[in-house]
Amino acid sequence: MRTIAVVNQKGGCGKTTVSINLASAIAELGYRTLLVDMDPQSHCAVGLAVPEEQIEQSIYDVLISNSRNEPIRLAEILWQIGDKLELAPASIDLSAFEQQMSGILDREYCLKNVLNNVKNEFDYAIVDCPPAVGLLTFNALRAASDVIVPVETGYFALHGLSRQLETLSILCKRCKQNVNVGVLASMYDIRTRMAREILAELREHFADKMLSTIVNFNTKLKEAASLGQPINEYDPLSKGQTNFRALAEEITGSQAKQQRHEYVNSLANQLASISATADELLQAAKPQIKPVETSPQTETAKQAKTDAKLSDYYGVTQVNNAVVFVTLDPRAQKVQLAGDFNDWQPGENELQKVGDTGVWQTKIKLPVGKYRYRLVVDGQWQQDPYNEQTELNPFGDLNSVLDVK
Repeated sequence: MRTIAVVNQKGGCGKTTVSINLASAIAELGYRTLLVDMDPQSHCAVGLAVPEEQIEQSIYDVLISNSRNEPIRLAEILWQIGDKLELAPASIDLSAFEQQMSGILDREYCLKNVLNNVKNEFDYAIVDCPPAVGLLTFNALRAASDVIVPVETGYFALHGLSRQLETLSILCKRCKQNVNVGVLASMYDIRTRMAREILAELREHFADKMLSTIVNFNTKLKEAASLGQPINEYDPLSKGQTNFRALAEEITGSQAKQQRHEYVNSLANQLASISATADELLQAAKPQIKPVETSPQTETAKQAKTDAKLSDYYGVTQVNNAVVFVTLDPRAQKVQLAGDFNDWQPGENELQKVGDTGVWQTKIKLPVGKYRYRLVVDGQWQQDPYNEQTELNPFGDLNSVLDVK
């Protein structure tokens, strides 16, 4: 069993949100998953709609039971949340754990011993830690093979993360234990310049520890928590679910990414008819060798006609219940689409290259409404050159605008 502790001594960075939704996403991938709440505030139970008044025994009772010579099995306190997800809830009693265990030999091994007893019953254990460095967190680290440090992309992120990693290093040296530490950018709002700059700083300073997945700021995550549901149950199509699915795949090394790649290839095949039209237009745009000379006026008229056709084709077009985005950039290595329909995440919608024509295209379904978007060409953000409908964004650049009717 692989045990992952979600740790940060700073509060408000989304530890419980990460713990709940990562555990649920891993379970959705088919792994037997245990979520352990080591925070006396018991927010995991709240976030999963487990009634506090019905929690008769918690992880606290299991942890101290051996010291009282009255062993309690972990299975006795577990709540089944999903088909492959179970919760070991916390209680306010945990706040007295350190005092209760004072003077007890090997008290920092309590959680590790408990999890060792169920290591064949689960594939993953996710441990939500309290926002403090104490015996509870130390227990989690002793049991962990991996540590995830969620970091809000706010003003104090760099300073707080440096202190957190230093603390982890000290604790690991103290217990002579090697753990894999991954830094997770959470609550990321791409619309703010500060968030983008801080993310860049995080990647520069902690590149060897940064997880590639980013958890974006998403109101659906808050709504899901308020209703006691993980995001994959509350809104399976939300951006939050996409983020945590990707995080679960990154953690587990799942093959689901290959399936998504195959889906993208399938989408490219579905656009074959559009590609053929693009090829025809490109051929029409190429200069042809004529057996007889033509006047400059004739050539200019033909070129203008071709340009008009290209202008009609490239850009954005609504086809039935989907929207087709097409652009021409023969030198580009990668073209992506970012807009308010995908929380401005370029990685969510990549345009596919059509052979060697320099044409890039994708098709997505969008509900009726007004949308703003930009193209990201080899990492450089730009407006759609083939869409004349634009508006100024807060950063002084132009967003392309699309009206889906």
